[in-house]
Amino acid sequence: MAAAATPPAGAAAVQPPIGDYALIGDCRSAALVSREGSIDWMCLPNMPDPALFALVLDSERGGCFYVRPAGGYRVRRRYLPQTNVLETTFTTGAGELVVTDCMPILSESALEGGLNPQRELLRRLEVRGGSVEVEVLFAPRPHFGRRSPALRRRGALGFGCRHGGHALLLHTTLELHLDEGRQCVHGRRVLAPGERHYLSLVYASDGPLGLYPLAAEADRRIAATVRWWALWCSHFSYQGPWREPVLRSALTLKLLAFALSGAVLAAPTTSLPEHIGGERNWDYRYCWLRDASLVLRAFHDLGYPGEGEAFLQWLLHSTRLTWPRLQVMYDVYGETELHERELPELGGYRGSRPVRVGNGAEHQLQLDIYGSVVLAAFDYARRGGRLGRAESRRLHGLARTVCELWQQPDSGIWEIRGEQRHHVYSKVMCWVALDRLLRLHEAGVLRGDGGPMRHTRDRIAAAVREHGLEAGGGGGYVGCFGGEHMDAALLLLARSGFEDPRSPRMRRTFERIDAELSDGPLIWRYPVGSDGFGDPEGAFGVCSFWGVEYLARCGRLDAAASRFEALLGYANDVGLYGEQIDPASGAALGNFPQAFTHVGLINAALMLEAGVTPRSEVLHP
Repeated sequence: MAAAATPPAGAAAVQPPIGDYALIGDCRSAALVSREGSIDWMCLPNMPDPALFALVLDSERGGCFYVRPAGGYRVRRRYLPQTNVLETTFTTGAGELVVTDCMPILSESALEGGLNPQRELLRRLEVRGGSVEVEVLFAPRPHFGRRSPALRRRGALGFGCRHGGHALLLHTTLELHLDEGRQCVHGRRVLAPGERHYLSLVYASDGPLGLYPLAAEADRRIAATVRWWALWCSHFSYQGPWREPVLRSALTLKLLAFALSGAVLAAPTTSLPEHIGGERNWDYRYCWLRDASLVLRAFHDLGYPGEGEAFLQWLLHSTRLTWPRLQVMYDVYGETELHERELPELGGYRGSRPVRVGNGAEHQLQLDIYGSVVLAAFDYARRGGRLGRAESRRLHGLARTVCELWQQPDSGIWEIRGEQRHHVYSKVMCWVALDRLLRLHEAGVLRGDGGPMRHTRDRIAAAVREHGLEAGGGGGYVGCFGGEHMDAALLLLARSGFEDPRSPRMRRTFERIDAELSDGPLIWRYPVGSDGFGDPEGAFGVCSFWGVEYLARCGRLDAAASRFEALLGYANDVGLYGEQIDPASGAALGNFPQAFTHVGLINAALMLEAGVTPRSEVLHP
């Protein structure tokens, strides 16, 4: 393979749009792959660990790993059907280059007969219909680009480096060249029709790298990974009219479900901005309790009770360190110290600084999470799951905490970093926590005296009716006690059972949200500027799908379906959504892809399929 005369340093002048990325992974680690065939983000060994490639956070020093034609080309790409294996086709004037990317997931039978890598990123190159000159660049930058990779040639094995007890090796059938000055591996070669080559990046931290012969063995590993995903998809139970986007959302959630604990991460990335050039750049590589009931219900209703049960067990296990109080978020192992710090040496995505790791919202008071965790346990028990003595004890402890704290102001579901307020949604979710625990008592699932819970539950409902409605008490709900601003989380009051979706109060609430927080089908989470930041943000993906779900619960199915179809148009070319959407351009904003948005899509589709509000959910006081 001929050397490029002046190999690039692994940088792009401008990072690709956030929505240009696809996600591959093995339910432990994950990588973002651009439309240009570049791995621009990957953390090892797990998603919450430091990044090996971080071009998305610094175009000069972040590092990347690309494979693409050397000249001009057109791109189309797809996930292989019912998988998270990515296929990118580059069409040039001379032929086509097809790049297949995956992180192998192997069944027990596929593991027989060999030593396997702890983590692997596998890339297959195949030329069809003519010759193509291919360009490869491998520029790892460990620890967010803050450490030198010290790449070395390892003979026939390829190119490797060690850093802080971690070992990496790029094993390939291509002839590549090491540039020690730039600390990258690169090369170009004209590939003939039908020619295949492989690039395998393997990682280990506590054992041998686990190399294997490439070519036929690499094809076998890709095929085994395709079978693994197809087998997982065979349990997918949704057969409604939007099967493909719902399945893609389920596959994305599965990628974000950390296999070693059952936790579902909010996103695989940190510091992708909610406004280009702005300061809302947060680390989302953690698990938020606010997502609990929505995620669990999505997995269950799509035919994956195992994933739902694993997530619930993680919830009840992870919260033991802070019980009977709950923390806003935990890491994938249930650890609680997620100290936020800035990485000032990184330039950020298109100048969006600071770049942050850790999350300072970890110790905020966020009362709605109690309702989310209890509701997840309630749904699990309602579907036949068993809550043992330990789980019952923890749930009773949460009830006592709700009774102690519900009258306090909090930071709310959106974790606003400013003055705490009496958020209506937070109060309602305290009501939900006590209401569902009382129902578990009535069903004989839990034992004990429910009298204090019943008394407090009724007091919460009375307080919301007295202080949480528009001035005069005759209209809809507002975001905070005594306020006038709206909050898109109020759309969930109907889902929670606190309010009938067809009631005049709920209809008025939706009308105000639609008038004040909406742009077509898109919905902001709160009024611009109410979080203390001067710059705007995009419409919130999950809130937009909550609008669809609310309309479906009201029986306005045509309007709900129309909104849903419009929102499907904001997915990228492989069906992924970010945290937010820029209404002006349709561009994705925020960390990507975002579990919360995909959960919103799933639950909206399920509600549209149901067509009516399940009467068991109408529990309003």
